Amino acid sequence: MFIGEWNKSVILTYIGMGFAVLGMYLAFMGRVPQAFACLIVAGVCDLFDGAVARKCDRNMAQKLFGIQLDSLVDVLSFLALPISICMSMGMKQWYHILVLIWFSICGIARLAFFNVESNAESENGEGPIRYYRGLPVTYTALILPFVYLLHLLMPETLFLMLYGLVVAGIGGLNILDVKVVKPRGMAYGVFALLAITMVVVFLLLPV
Repeated sequence: MFIGEWNKSVILTYIGMGFAVLGMYLAFMGRVPQAFACLIVAGVCDLFDGAVARKCDRNMAQKLFGIQLDSLVDVLSFLALPISICMSMGMKQWYHILVLIWFSICGIARLAFFNVESNAESENGEGPIRYYRGLPVTYTALILPFVYLLHLLMPETLFLMLYGLVVAGIGGLNILDVKVVKPRGMAYGVFALLAITMVVVFLLLPV
C-alpha cells in the first residue's frame, strides 16, 4: 500500500527526526536551550538506532533503505537543526552565513561518502565497521551544546565569534580523512548518561 520499508527497525530513526523538527520550531521561537535539548535527544536516537536495527530481522532491501533513511534524517537533525539554532542565537551576519554554508557542504559530503561506503560494505557482506573516516555529523549534538554553555561566561560578540569558529571547525573535521573510533559497549551507556544530564541542564536554562 505504501512505498518504502516500514518496520520496527526504523522507528527510533523517525523519533529522532521528530525531535529535530521540534527543535527547529523551538529555535524559530527563540527558545534556544530547549532546541539544544532536542538536538541532544536526536543525537541519542541516532546513536542507538543502528544497534536497534541490527537486532531486527531485515532483508537486503530493508538494510539499504535504512542506510539512506539514516543519512536523510541526519541532514535534518545535525545540519538543518544546528543551522536553525545558530541563526536563532544571532549568527546572521554575512560571514556567519558563509560559515553555515561551509558547515552544510562538509556535512552533506560526509553523509554522501558514508552512504557509498556503507552500500559497498553491505554488498560485500562485511561486518559492522569499527571506526569512521572523518568526524560523523552526529557529534554535532555533543560538541555544539557544550560550547554553547560558554555564552554564560563570555560577551555575546566574542562568544558568537568563537561559536562560528567551532562550527567551521566541525565542518572541516567532517571531511578530514582521519579515523574516529565507533562507540561500542560501555561507551553507549556513558554517552546516554551524559546526554540525559545535558538535556536536564538545557531544560533548566533560561530562554
